[in-house]
Amino acid sequence: MPRIAGIDIPADKRIVIGLTYVYGIGKALSQKILKALNIEENIRAKDLHEDQLSVLGAYIEKNFTIEGQLRRQEMQNIVRMKSIGCYRGMRHKLGLPVRGQRTRTNARTRKGRKKTVAGKKSVKELG
Repeated sequence: MPRIAGIDIPADKRIVIGLTYVYGIGKALSQKILKALNIEENIRAKDLHEDQLSVLGAYIEKNFTIEGQLRRQEMQNIVRMKSIGCYRGMRHKLGLPVRGQRTRTNARTRKGRKKTVAGKKSVKELG
């Protein structure tokens, strides 16, 4: 298994798909990287030469924010939004959807499991 940016790339997958295993690289960016380095997209990761792997790794490290650094940067942005009290920061604090989705129904991924609230007592039950 070849390693790029500290991540094991699956050997049997095409390199264009294998690069997407690195956090911060999607398919479009993967295609752009391979085109810039003149590496064929359809070649399998195990068939890359050592020099191609080193050039690929160096190019990615130099030109893109990936993996741990990208995760830290995203967390810092969320913490900053929370500290300044902006709308998105408040939504993050409250554990509600951040990007304008409805919350009357759905939104279970952000809100968690249902918390059943006791309803009003009816007149029949009281008498």
